[in-house]
Amino acid sequence: MFNITRFNPLEEAFENVFRGVPVWLPSPEMRALAPTQFRMDVTENDKEYVVLAEMPGVKKEEISVTIDGNEVTVSAEVKHEKDIKDGETVLRAERYYGKIQRVFTLGQEVDEKTAQAKYDDGVLELKLPKKTVAAAKRLAVH
Repeated sequence: MFNITRFNPLEEAFENVFRGVPVWLPSPEMRALAPTQFRMDVTENDKEYVVLAEMPGVKKEEISVTIDGNEVTVSAEVKHEKDIKDGETVLRAERYYGKIQRVFTLGQEVDEKTAQAKYDDGVLELKLPKKTVAAAKRLAVH
């Protein structure tokens, strides 16, 4: 039995050009996190929510936090700093430059007036106090 394949000289030439050159494709896990998201932990106690968000390479002036009831939006602009010298060739570039953002909903509304944000060593810490819920008022029936 014969195995017949088509010969395409352009395809053959293309494969020969890149033979031996390492090609890097990001794993599915890397594609899921990049480019618009960052890692974060959210915990809560009786009084507040605490958010720790990893945002390395971001300047604190570029971070924006918006609170709307129980919905929190954290975003930042990661700037590209070009440090490639003449004659250099980039072999691999994994760092992302552009807008990153996370939007999440908490179980209870946040008191935005007393909320606090602190950024240190690439980690954003948010302390989001829970809004006190007014106790239900019982009406007397006359």
